[in-house]
Amino acid sequence: MASTENPYDEFLKGRDPRDVIAETASRLSALTTRLGPEGLERSLAPGKWRAREILCHLADCEMVFAFRLRQALAEPNHVIQPFDQDHWAKPYPKLDARAALEAFSAARQWNLALLKTVAPEDFGKTLSHPERGEMTFQTIVETMGGHDLNHLAQIETIAAQGKAAHHS
Repeated sequence: MASTENPYDEFLKGRDPRDVIAETASRLSALTTRLGPEGLERSLAPGKWRAREILCHLADCEMVFAFRLRQALAEPNHVIQPFDQDHWAKPYPKLDARAALEAFSAARQWNLALLKTVAPEDFGKTLSHPERGEMTFQTIVETMGGHDLNHLAQIETIAAQGKAAHHS
């Protein structure tokens, strides 16, 4: 069950979130290639984001995480600014999957570089989220990992459904 401070806990299943986030860009790249242009336009169900739109969401979220990580390190008791993902998603139908993947990958590489510089004691630094309450810097990292796994599973399911459709 997800915690209040990190609704993505359940996806980690004990895995180190830094290992997860280090693997995500390459996994997304492989999935994007596997899906191809047609597959990127499929979704899990009517009304759900297409695989391409999930990539756009991940690119946007990586920029948000970049800001949150840096603000949390720079400010004592930082208060995270929430955002409405549905409002941010309005341009996704017109955005390119490859550009989203490249933006995600570049921002993720920079975030991973930052995380390598963080002192162990800074992972316990406290901050708060208006909707989720008090948390630590480590919670942001865990949220990144769980969020990645959630959306990777969605894209993998879309890819598997497409493969099944081609074999039936």
